[in-house]
Amino acid sequence: MSREKILIVEDNKALSKLIVKKMQSSLDFDIDAAYSYEEALALVEKEKDYFVALLDLNLPDAPEGEVVDMILSHKIPSIVLTGSMDHETREKILKKEVIDYVHKGNIDDVNYIFSLIERLHKNRDVKVLVVDDSIVARAQIKDFLQRHMFKVLVAAHGEEALAFLEDNPDIKLILTDYLMPVIDGVELTKEVRKRYSKNELSIIAMTASNAELISAHFLKIGANDFINKPFSQEEITCRIDNSLDALEYIATIKAMAQSDFLSGLANRRFFFEQMQHYFKEAKEHSEPFALGLIDIDQFKQINDTLGHRIGDAVIVALSEQLKNHFCDNAFISRFGGDEFCVVLKQCDPKKALAYFVKFTDVVSHLAISVPETKSLHVSVSIGVTFNDVGSLEEIVHLADQALYKAKQNGRNRVEVA
Repeated sequence: MSREKILIVEDNKALSKLIVKKMQSSLDFDIDAAYSYEEALALVEKEKDYFVALLDLNLPDAPEGEVVDMILSHKIPSIVLTGSMDHETREKILKKEVIDYVHKGNIDDVNYIFSLIERLHKNRDVKVLVVDDSIVARAQIKDFLQRHMFKVLVAAHGEEALAFLEDNPDIKLILTDYLMPVIDGVELTKEVRKRYSKNELSIIAMTASNAELISAHFLKIGANDFINKPFSQEEITCRIDNSLDALEYIATIKAMAQSDFLSGLANRRFFFEQMQHYFKEAKEHSEPFALGLIDIDQFKQINDTLGHRIGDAVIVALSEQLKNHFCDNAFISRFGGDEFCVVLKQCDPKKALAYFVKFTDVVSHLAISVPETKSLHVSVSIGVTFNDVGSLEEIVHLADQALYKAKQNGRNRVEVA
């Protein structure tokens, strides 16, 4: 599959080469560069599927922004580069359906281009819900958001918005007006916050009413941000980007807290946090499951003789095998060191045992590629138990006893408690 492309049209060859060089080192795109209107036209007639185009507003053979109109006529999303930023130039640019403009002032402006492109790339996976009773306002905001590559849904009032949210639980941002029929923006915000926290879904409230009082009220009941109507494209862009960046940072921090750094699997703390809920539900519904503790045989010897770097490579390789071997209903975690835990949900004992036995065979035939060594062979011992005891802690304890028995009985085997 070929990589996506970015088009740069800039007559300042030094600046163009700088942008291309920085893009090639930091962005996963192929880049085409043109230095004139004529060269740009030749490129887009040959390649029409550019992810985005960076366009100098004033070229020697197109001094009045003609290249912007030409590129937009080919339906290519565009960012304008300009050396001057007075009011007249800004108004001229914003009348065109471009994503944004960047003043060619210093290296910070160049860096802004990269952050903007990265944001656009992420936006394609982000659903945004616009809630406004004005047909004109909905259409304008939708058009603006689609230019920024969001997946956009629109609703005329809060009740319709809640129905959309029910059908689209992956919505990440809601832009809501205040005064609307049926359910207004305040009540909508309250209802959304019953289902999603501020760290899961962002709400930006919009109104032309008494902003001082309304904004405080919105923020107190759970809106992430507030913007007064009418607003500029730049302001709403920055507020949306800031809201989504915050959601992403929180999600990253949460994932880091729940994951084992080396293997990428759930860590021990997250395992017990999640399994307490599942264990209770499984007991209530008499749902069968199996829990297996998996230990790499003679792992200490690998670390002592080959070094911890090789030991880490073994951990990573085994983690990949765990994810590949066990079904989608499996919850896999690294307990620490060379010990892993696998819970097979909705799985009867006979089938679960077969999965674990098969896994020992898969690992014993696995040649692990490790640095400075052609290949390394390892084996695992597994202790298995089932959900017929009183608590999660007891199940883990029994599996640990079975694991000890597997070690005592020669390793590379499965024992059941």
